[in-house]
Amino acid sequence: MVASIDGSTAVDGSSGKLGNANDSAVLKQLRSIADVIIVGAGTARTEGYGPPSKPGQRIGVVTASARVDVTTPLFTSGAGFLITTTTATVPSSVDAVRAGDDAVDLVAALVGLGAVCDEPRVVQCEGGPSLNGSLFSRDLVDEINVTTSPLVVGGDGGRLATGAEAHSHSFELSQLLIDDESFLFSRWSRKRRDDG
Repeated sequence: MVASIDGSTAVDGSSGKLGNANDSAVLKQLRSIADVIIVGAGTARTEGYGPPSKPGQRIGVVTASARVDVTTPLFTSGAGFLITTTTATVPSSVDAVRAGDDAVDLVAALVGLGAVCDEPRVVQCEGGPSLNGSLFSRDLVDEINVTTSPLVVGGDGGRLATGAEAHSHSFELSQLLIDDESFLFSRWSRKRRDDG
């Protein structure tokens, strides 16, 4: 994820103007180790998601309604699939992971990814804020990678996570880098409780 100093995740409706070449390189590297990427339908549409460059990688678009344009290259390439509810109408040409009746049950959906991907070990979420919030609420995130852009942009851009139920999950800083353009790259790992 990328955010401005004042917390916005978008400029003019897109995250693209917040990043730089190094941010793109970090995202490309993270994608290279992911077996599957999940992304909210609004983010996939706004950011113009297409087929991944990594052979065999799949991209799951999370949507309760399944009202997604499946004629885009993401889906016609066979790389895209839907993560949706058991009641949504899904075109027969598109793979789907179904979990939950009225809303997507993310716990069950992550378990069900093996039906469309060969036993994924690394699942990367690329937002948007509502999907992030849902994953955080359910304590389904092991690592967070955040680029802080050296911009203050104002406006009403979203945060990294929205709509999350109240929760408190601890993370610890695993890596911190600063480039020559003052972009800050941080990696946070889930801090597990010592139950012993």
